[in-house]
Amino acid sequence: MLMLVLGKGKTGSLVAQVARERGHSVRVLDWKENSGAGALTAPTLALVDVVLDFTNAESAMENMRSCLALGARVVVGTTGWYDRLPEMKALAIRKGGALLYGSNFSVGVQKFFQLVAQVAMLREYSFSISETHHATKLDAPSGTALTLREILLARHPGAEIPIESHREGDHSGLHVVVARSDSDRIELRHEANDRRGFALGAVLAAEWLAGKSGAWEFREVVDQVLAGHI
Repeated sequence: MLMLVLGKGKTGSLVAQVARERGHSVRVLDWKENSGAGALTAPTLALVDVVLDFTNAESAMENMRSCLALGARVVVGTTGWYDRLPEMKALAIRKGGALLYGSNFSVGVQKFFQLVAQVAMLREYSFSISETHHATKLDAPSGTALTLREILLARHPGAEIPIESHREGDHSGLHVVVARSDSDRIELRHEANDRRGFALGAVLAAEWLAGKSGAWEFREVVDQVLAGHI
């Protein structure tokens, strides 16, 4: 496959590396080379199997709009744009493209989501979330923490579920969910040692998306994506 990675930051660069290790051809563009999504033309995208976006919320919107309007397939690891999600889903479906998005493409985090969903089934418990990331991470709470709260609220609508955010050093990511009752306390914890798990999940997602049309959140299809891999 030919994958086009948008974003030359730490994660985007690692995604490109993992994709090459898995035998794919890879092209990478940074914001200077793709200002205003100007590089995402019909001739360019006609040669690309899947586009992977790891930029920022504003750039991701421009990139998605350009790619999906041309019927391209896009994996989006960027967060902060979900208020425009219905628009992007509709564009993908209308133009016969494909959109696969997620707040975290780490395989381990996806299993963590599933464990949290099981604990969320408990009654008479209150929940809280804490997350820690590197000092340069701009968004707080993290997209992963917001997904965790969404999972909990699906079982406890209207509940107050606080999120505590910390930005320290070069931390790759720590998420902790605590469930408390009068009788006990349950703690679920996921800590990333590096970004490689995230990058691998994104590449697996791109491999799965090839040839498909539609729109999905990664945690909806993760078991399909991982079938035969783990």
